[in-house]
Amino acid sequence: MRVGILTGGGDCPGLNAVIRAVRRTLQHEGTDVSTVGIRDGFLGLITGDMEPLGPGSVSGILPRGGTILGTSNRDDPFRWRGTDPPSDVTDRVLANLRDAGIDAVVVIGGDGTLDIAHRLGELGVAVVGVPKTIDNDLAATDRTFGFDTAVSIATEAIDRIHTTAASHHRVMLVEVMGRDAGWIALHSGMASGGDVILIPEIPFRFESIVAAIDARKARGKRSSIIVAAEGAAPVGGGLSVYKRVEGGADTVRLGGIATRIGDAIEGEIGLEVRATILGHIQRGGTPTAYDRVLATRFGVCAARQVLAGNHGVMASLRGDEIVAVPLVDACGGRRRVDPTGSLVSVARATGIRFGDEPTD
Repeated sequence: MRVGILTGGGDCPGLNAVIRAVRRTLQHEGTDVSTVGIRDGFLGLITGDMEPLGPGSVSGILPRGGTILGTSNRDDPFRWRGTDPPSDVTDRVLANLRDAGIDAVVVIGGDGTLDIAHRLGELGVAVVGVPKTIDNDLAATDRTFGFDTAVSIATEAIDRIHTTAASHHRVMLVEVMGRDAGWIALHSGMASGGDVILIPEIPFRFESIVAAIDARKARGKRSSIIVAAEGAAPVGGGLSVYKRVEGGADTVRLGGIATRIGDAIEGEIGLEVRATILGHIQRGGTPTAYDRVLATRFGVCAARQVLAGNHGVMASLRGDEIVAVPLVDACGGRRRVDPTGSLVSVARATGIRFGDEPTD
Protein backbone atom coordinates (compact mmCIF):
# COMPACT_ATOMS: atom_id res chain seq x y z
CA MET A 1 0.00 0.00 0.00
CA ARG A 2 1.13 3.55 -0.76
CA VAL A 3 -0.46 6.43 1.16
CA GLY A 4 -0.29 10.13 0.31
CA ILE A 5 -0.43 12.88 2.94
CA LEU A 6 -1.66 16.38 2.09
CA THR A 7 -2.08 19.58 4.13
CA GLY A 8 -4.46 22.18 2.71
CA GLY A 9 -5.83 25.60 3.63
CA GLY A 10 -4.16 27.94 6.09
CA ASP A 11 -1.17 26.80 8.12
CA CYS A 12 -1.83 25.75 11.68
CA PRO A 13 0.20 24.64 14.73
CA GLY A 14 0.04 20.84 14.95
CA LEU A 15 0.05 19.95 11.24
CA ASN A 16 3.49 18.40 11.52
CA ALA A 17 2.37 16.34 14.50
CA VAL A 18 -0.38 14.81 12.34
CA ILE A 19 2.04 14.07 9.48
CA ARG A 20 4.42 12.42 11.94
CA ALA A 21 1.65 10.35 13.56
CA VAL A 22 0.29 9.12 10.23
CA ARG A 23 3.76 8.17 8.98
CA ARG A 24 4.75 6.39 12.18
CA THR A 25 1.47 4.53 12.63
CA LEU A 26 1.54 3.24 9.07
CA GLN A 27 5.13 2.16 9.67
CA HIS A 28 4.52 0.37 12.96
CA GLU A 29 1.03 -1.07 12.42
CA GLY A 30 1.02 -1.62 8.67
CA THR A 31 2.70 -4.25 6.50
CA ASP A 32 4.68 -3.08 3.48
CA VAL A 33 3.20 0.44 3.58
CA SER A 34 5.00 3.49 2.22
CA THR A 35 4.05 7.15 2.50
CA VAL A 36 4.29 10.03 0.05
CA GLY A 37 4.22 13.73 0.91
CA ILE A 38 2.07 15.80 -1.46
CA ARG A 39 3.46 19.32 -1.81
CA ASP A 40 1.47 22.53 -1.31
CA GLY A 41 -1.99 21.11 -0.79
CA PHE A 42 -4.08 20.11 -3.79
CA LEU A 43 -1.58 21.89 -6.05
CA GLY A 44 0.73 18.91 -5.55
CA LEU A 45 -1.99 16.56 -6.76
CA ILE A 46 -2.61 18.75 -9.80
CA THR A 47 1.05 19.09 -10.80
CA GLY A 48 2.29 15.74 -9.51
CA ASP A 49 4.66 17.37 -7.02
CA MET A 50 5.22 14.58 -4.49
CA GLU A 51 8.11 12.95 -2.67
CA PRO A 52 8.54 9.82 -0.55
CA LEU A 53 8.41 10.28 3.22
CA GLY A 54 10.98 8.02 4.78
CA PRO A 55 11.48 7.49 8.52
CA GLY A 56 13.89 10.42 8.72
CA SER A 57 11.41 12.78 7.05
CA VAL A 58 9.32 13.15 10.20
CA SER A 59 12.14 13.16 12.73
CA GLY A 60 12.19 16.25 14.94
CA ILE A 61 9.07 17.87 13.47
CA LEU A 62 6.72 17.38 16.44
CA PRO A 63 7.37 20.83 18.00
CA ARG A 64 7.53 22.70 14.69
CA GLY A 65 4.73 25.00 13.58
CA GLY A 66 3.46 25.20 10.03
CA THR A 67 3.76 22.19 7.73
CA ILE A 68 6.82 20.55 6.21
CA LEU A 69 4.73 19.73 3.13
CA GLY A 70 3.68 23.28 2.35
CA THR A 71 0.06 24.30 1.87
CA SER A 72 -2.28 26.32 -0.32
CA ASN A 73 -5.84 27.59 -0.05
CA ARG A 74 -6.16 28.66 -3.70
CA ASP A 75 -5.87 25.43 -5.68
CA ASP A 76 -9.27 23.78 -5.99
CA PRO A 77 -8.93 21.06 -8.66
CA PHE A 78 -12.64 21.36 -9.44
CA ARG A 79 -12.12 24.99 -10.44
CA TRP A 80 -8.39 25.51 -10.83
CA ARG A 81 -7.24 29.04 -11.58
CA GLY A 82 -4.04 27.77 -13.14
CA THR A 83 -5.98 27.65 -16.39
CA ASP A 84 -7.71 30.50 -18.18
CA PRO A 85 -10.60 30.36 -17.70
CA PRO A 86 -10.58 28.29 -14.47
CA SER A 87 -11.45 24.68 -15.19
CA ASP A 88 -12.00 21.24 -13.69
CA VAL A 89 -8.63 19.43 -13.66
CA THR A 90 -9.62 16.46 -11.53
CA ASP A 91 -8.63 14.21 -14.45
CA ARG A 92 -5.04 15.32 -13.81
CA VAL A 93 -5.41 14.54 -10.11
CA LEU A 94 -6.70 11.03 -10.81
CA ALA A 95 -3.95 10.41 -13.37
CA ASN A 96 -1.20 11.64 -11.02
CA LEU A 97 -2.50 9.41 -8.23
CA ARG A 98 -2.46 6.42 -10.56
CA ASP A 99 1.01 7.23 -11.87
CA ALA A 100 2.36 7.60 -8.32
CA GLY A 101 0.73 4.34 -7.25
CA ILE A 102 -1.07 6.04 -4.38
CA ASP A 103 -3.87 3.91 -2.92
CA ALA A 104 -5.24 6.37 -0.35
CA VAL A 105 -4.80 9.99 0.67
CA VAL A 106 -4.92 11.48 4.18
CA VAL A 107 -6.17 15.05 3.77
CA ILE A 108 -5.55 17.44 6.69
CA GLY A 109 -7.49 20.70 6.54
CA GLY A 110 -10.48 22.83 7.37
CA ASP A 111 -13.96 22.94 5.89
CA GLY A 112 -12.90 24.02 2.40
CA THR A 113 -10.13 21.45 2.15
CA LEU A 114 -12.31 18.64 3.48
CA ASP A 115 -15.15 19.58 1.13
CA ILE A 116 -12.77 19.14 -1.82
CA ALA A 117 -11.57 15.85 -0.31
CA HIS A 118 -15.17 14.66 -0.04
CA ARG A 119 -15.83 15.49 -3.69
CA LEU A 120 -12.65 13.67 -4.75
CA GLY A 121 -13.93 10.70 -2.76
CA GLU A 122 -17.07 10.75 -4.87
CA LEU A 123 -14.79 10.35 -7.92
CA GLY A 124 -13.30 7.20 -6.43
CA VAL A 125 -10.30 8.53 -4.50
CA ALA A 126 -9.82 6.72 -1.17
CA VAL A 127 -9.76 9.67 1.23
CA VAL A 128 -9.49 9.98 5.02
CA GLY A 129 -9.78 13.43 6.60
CA VAL A 130 -8.23 15.12 9.62
CA PRO A 131 -9.90 18.33 10.91
CA LYS A 132 -7.71 21.42 11.24
CA THR A 133 -8.45 25.07 11.99
CA ILE A 134 -7.46 27.53 14.68
CA ASP A 135 -11.04 28.86 14.52
CA ASN A 136 -12.46 25.68 16.14
CA ASP A 137 -15.56 26.02 13.98
CA LEU A 138 -15.49 22.78 12.03
CA ALA A 139 -18.64 20.68 12.15
CA ALA A 140 -18.53 17.04 13.31
CA THR A 141 -15.75 17.45 15.90
CA ASP A 142 -15.77 18.95 19.39
CA ARG A 143 -12.30 20.44 18.99
CA THR A 144 -9.76 21.06 16.25
CA PHE A 145 -6.02 21.16 16.81
CA GLY A 146 -4.44 24.60 16.47
CA PHE A 147 -7.20 26.23 18.48
CA ASP A 148 -5.52 25.75 21.85
CA THR A 149 -2.30 27.27 20.54
CA ALA A 150 -4.12 30.27 19.06
CA VAL A 151 -5.96 30.87 22.34
CA SER A 152 -2.72 30.61 24.32
CA ILE A 153 -0.98 33.12 22.05
CA ALA A 154 -3.92 35.55 22.18
CA THR A 155 -4.17 35.20 25.96
CA GLU A 156 -0.49 35.98 26.46
CA ALA A 157 -0.78 39.03 24.20
CA ILE A 158 -3.79 40.35 26.09
CA ASP A 159 -2.01 39.73 29.40
CA ARG A 160 0.80 41.99 28.18
CA ILE A 161 -1.61 44.65 26.96
CA HIS A 162 -3.21 44.81 30.42
CA THR A 163 -0.07 46.45 31.82
CA THR A 164 0.00 49.17 29.16
CA ALA A 165 -3.72 49.80 29.61
CA ALA A 166 -3.31 50.20 33.37
CA SER A 167 -0.19 52.35 33.11
CA HIS A 168 -1.69 54.84 30.65
CA HIS A 169 -5.34 54.60 31.80
CA ARG A 170 -6.42 53.56 28.34
CA VAL A 171 -9.09 51.43 26.77
CA MET A 172 -7.28 48.77 24.75
CA LEU A 173 -9.01 46.89 21.96
CA VAL A 174 -7.51 43.56 20.89
CA GLU A 175 -8.72 42.01 17.64
CA VAL A 176 -8.36 38.26 17.26
CA MET A 177 -9.06 35.80 14.44
CA GLY A 178 -11.96 33.39 14.05
CA ARG A 179 -13.87 34.45 10.92
CA ASP A 180 -17.57 34.12 11.77
CA ALA A 181 -17.04 32.13 14.97
CA GLY A 182 -16.15 33.69 18.31
CA TRP A 183 -14.34 30.82 19.99
CA ILE A 184 -10.88 32.41 20.11
CA ALA A 185 -12.24 35.74 21.35
CA LEU A 186 -14.41 34.09 23.99
CA HIS A 187 -11.74 31.76 25.37
CA SER A 188 -8.85 34.23 25.29
CA GLY A 189 -11.04 37.05 26.63
CA MET A 190 -12.18 34.96 29.57
CA ALA A 191 -8.69 33.60 30.26
CA SER A 192 -7.07 37.05 30.22
CA GLY A 193 -9.68 38.92 32.22
CA GLY A 194 -11.17 40.92 29.36
CA ASP A 195 -13.88 43.37 30.36
CA VAL A 196 -15.87 43.30 27.12
CA ILE A 197 -15.88 40.44 24.60
CA LEU A 198 -17.40 40.95 21.18
CA ILE A 199 -18.19 37.88 19.07
CA PRO A 200 -19.99 37.35 15.74
CA GLU A 201 -22.76 35.35 17.40
CA ILE A 202 -23.85 38.31 19.56
CA PRO A 203 -24.32 41.58 17.61
CA PHE A 204 -23.25 44.55 19.75
CA ARG A 205 -24.32 48.15 20.21
CA PHE A 206 -21.74 50.90 20.53
CA GLU A 207 -23.73 52.54 23.32
CA SER A 208 -23.61 49.30 25.33
CA ILE A 209 -19.81 49.25 25.07
CA VAL A 210 -19.67 52.88 26.21
CA ALA A 211 -22.00 52.07 29.12
CA ALA A 212 -19.77 49.16 30.18
CA ILE A 213 -16.68 51.37 30.24
CA ASP A 214 -18.52 54.16 32.06
CA ALA A 215 -19.67 51.66 34.68
CA ARG A 216 -16.08 50.62 35.24
CA LYS A 217 -14.98 54.24 35.53
CA ALA A 218 -17.69 54.79 38.15
CA ARG A 219 -16.12 51.99 40.18
CA GLY A 220 -12.69 53.64 39.94
CA LYS A 221 -11.41 51.50 37.07
CA ARG A 222 -9.34 53.76 34.83
CA SER A 223 -8.59 51.22 32.09
CA SER A 224 -10.51 48.54 30.21
CA ILE A 225 -9.77 45.66 27.85
CA ILE A 226 -12.06 44.87 24.93
CA VAL A 227 -11.48 41.63 23.01
CA ALA A 228 -13.11 41.61 19.59
CA ALA A 229 -13.40 38.76 17.12
CA GLU A 230 -12.62 39.86 13.56
CA GLY A 231 -16.15 38.86 12.54
CA ALA A 232 -17.94 40.82 15.26
CA ALA A 233 -20.48 43.34 13.95
CA PRO A 234 -22.87 45.91 15.39
CA VAL A 235 -26.62 45.39 15.42
CA GLY A 236 -27.87 46.14 11.92
CA GLY A 237 -24.32 46.76 10.67
CA GLY A 238 -22.00 44.92 8.33
CA LEU A 239 -18.72 43.13 8.80
CA SER A 240 -15.42 45.00 8.76
CA VAL A 241 -13.63 44.02 5.55
CA TYR A 242 -10.10 45.20 4.88
CA LYS A 243 -9.56 43.42 1.58
CA ARG A 244 -11.32 41.45 -1.14
CA VAL A 245 -9.28 38.87 -3.03
CA GLU A 246 -10.17 36.95 -6.16
CA GLY A 247 -9.10 33.35 -6.38
CA GLY A 248 -8.67 32.52 -2.71
CA ALA A 249 -10.74 30.24 -0.52
CA ASP A 250 -11.87 33.32 1.39
CA THR A 251 -12.50 36.13 -1.09
CA VAL A 252 -13.49 38.44 1.77
CA ARG A 253 -10.75 39.03 4.33
CA LEU A 254 -12.02 40.40 7.60
CA GLY A 255 -10.17 42.95 9.68
CA GLY A 256 -10.42 46.37 11.25
CA ILE A 257 -13.33 45.97 13.64
CA ALA A 258 -11.13 47.01 16.60
CA THR A 259 -10.16 50.26 14.92
CA ARG A 260 -13.77 50.85 13.89
CA ILE A 261 -14.98 50.45 17.46
CA GLY A 262 -12.19 52.63 18.85
CA ASP A 263 -13.04 55.46 16.47
CA ALA A 264 -16.72 55.19 17.41
CA ILE A 265 -16.36 55.24 21.20
CA GLU A 266 -13.26 57.34 21.97
CA GLY A 267 -15.13 60.65 21.93
CA GLU A 268 -17.80 59.23 24.24
CA ILE A 269 -15.76 57.77 27.08
CA GLY A 270 -13.17 60.42 27.87
CA LEU A 271 -10.30 57.96 27.70
CA GLU A 272 -7.65 57.33 25.10
CA VAL A 273 -8.32 54.25 22.98
CA ARG A 274 -5.75 52.07 21.21
CA ALA A 275 -6.33 49.05 18.98
CA THR A 276 -4.08 46.03 18.43
CA ILE A 277 -4.72 43.45 15.70
CA LEU A 278 -2.96 40.20 16.50
CA GLY A 279 -3.40 38.72 13.03
CA HIS A 280 -1.36 35.76 11.84
CA ILE A 281 0.81 35.61 14.94
CA GLN A 282 -2.04 33.50 16.36
CA ARG A 283 -1.46 30.67 13.88
CA GLY A 284 2.33 30.53 13.90
CA GLY A 285 5.04 29.03 16.02
CA THR A 286 5.30 26.04 18.31
CA PRO A 287 2.05 24.18 19.07
CA THR A 288 1.01 23.71 22.68
CA ALA A 289 1.31 20.30 24.33
CA TYR A 290 -2.48 19.88 24.07
CA ASP A 291 -2.46 20.49 20.32
CA ARG A 292 0.49 18.15 19.79
CA VAL A 293 -1.33 15.35 21.61
CA LEU A 294 -4.68 16.00 19.88
CA ALA A 295 -3.00 16.17 16.47
CA THR A 296 -1.18 12.92 17.20
CA ARG A 297 -4.41 11.21 18.21
CA PHE A 298 -6.09 12.41 15.01
CA GLY A 299 -3.15 11.19 12.92
CA VAL A 300 -3.18 7.72 14.49
CA CYS A 301 -6.93 7.44 13.93
CA ALA A 302 -6.59 8.49 10.28
CA ALA A 303 -3.80 5.99 9.65
CA ARG A 304 -5.80 3.18 11.22
CA GLN A 305 -8.80 4.01 9.02
CA VAL A 306 -6.55 3.75 5.96
CA LEU A 307 -5.17 0.38 7.09
CA ALA A 308 -8.72 -0.88 7.71
CA GLY A 309 -9.86 0.25 4.26
CA ASN A 310 -12.39 2.62 5.83
CA HIS A 311 -12.53 5.60 3.47
CA GLY A 312 -14.71 8.69 3.20
CA VAL A 313 -14.36 9.32 6.93
CA MET A 314 -12.75 11.91 9.18
CA ALA A 315 -11.06 11.64 12.57
CA SER A 316 -13.18 13.44 15.18
CA LEU A 317 -13.03 14.27 18.87
CA ARG A 318 -16.28 13.35 20.60
CA GLY A 319 -16.07 13.99 24.32
CA ASP A 320 -12.68 12.47 25.16
CA GLU A 321 -12.76 9.82 22.44
CA ILE A 322 -11.33 9.95 18.94
CA VAL A 323 -13.76 8.35 16.49
CA ALA A 324 -14.25 8.16 12.72
CA VAL A 325 -17.25 10.06 11.35
CA PRO A 326 -18.49 10.46 7.77
CA LEU A 327 -16.38 13.02 5.95
CA VAL A 328 -19.50 14.65 4.55
CA ASP A 329 -20.47 15.64 8.11
CA ALA A 330 -17.52 18.04 8.20
CA CYS A 331 -18.96 19.88 5.22
CA GLY A 332 -22.37 20.45 6.78
CA GLY A 333 -21.85 23.91 8.25
CA ARG A 334 -19.76 25.56 10.91
CA ARG A 335 -19.90 25.11 14.67
CA ARG A 336 -20.38 28.47 16.33
CA VAL A 337 -20.66 29.80 19.88
CA ASP A 338 -24.10 29.39 21.43
CA PRO A 339 -25.11 32.85 22.72
CA THR A 340 -27.26 31.17 25.39
CA GLY A 341 -24.78 28.41 26.17
CA SER A 342 -22.93 27.68 29.38
CA LEU A 343 -19.65 29.36 28.40
CA VAL A 344 -21.30 32.69 27.65
CA SER A 345 -23.37 32.31 30.82
CA VAL A 346 -20.22 31.76 32.90
CA ALA A 347 -18.60 34.83 31.34
CA ARG A 348 -21.62 37.00 32.09
CA ALA A 349 -21.69 35.72 35.67
CA THR A 350 -18.17 37.07 36.20
CA GLY A 351 -19.12 40.52 34.95
CA ILE A 352 -17.93 40.27 31.36
CA ARG A 353 -20.05 42.31 28.94
CA PHE A 354 -20.88 41.32 25.38
CA GLY A 355 -22.07 44.67 24.09
CA ASP A 356 -25.70 43.60 23.90
CA GLU A 357 -26.74 44.71 27.37
CA PRO A 358 -29.52 47.32 27.73
CA THR A 359 -28.31 50.82 28.56
CA ASP A 360 -31.46 52.19 30.20
